Amino acid sequence: MDDSDRADNKVTVHFTNRDGEKISVKGSPGDSLLDVIIDQDLDFDGFGACEGTLACSTCHLIFEEDVYNKLGPITDEEMDMLDLAYGLTDTSRLGCQICLTRSLEGMTARVPESVADIRQSGDGSS
Repeated sequence: MDDSDRADNKVTVHFTNRDGEKISVKGSPGDSLLDVIIDQDLDFDGFGACEGTLACSTCHLIFEEDVYNKLGPITDEEMDMLDLAYGLTDTSRLGCQICLTRSLEGMTARVPESVADIRQSGDGSS
């Protein structure tokens, strides 16, 4: 497989950052959205603090309903972390749990205005 074949296999993802700016990048099918953000060196302050171990809610993303419906099932562990996310919506998911597929080509994910990292809550529950 040459480089052009690999490039053709990429999935375009659009992120809307906290300033409302739209950033378009490409990721490989099977990569999580957190992987894409890290691999593309996108600067979303505080995003992905636990590095995808499902121990925080800092990779919280908000999706359009049609995209959300394509994302597949949500686990109880992800639901527990989402309950702690700032700005939770009916179409919120954690980026570390969403893996790219060809059917997600051109999707947009919005980064919430703020993050909540329960590991730094200071209430002694961590």
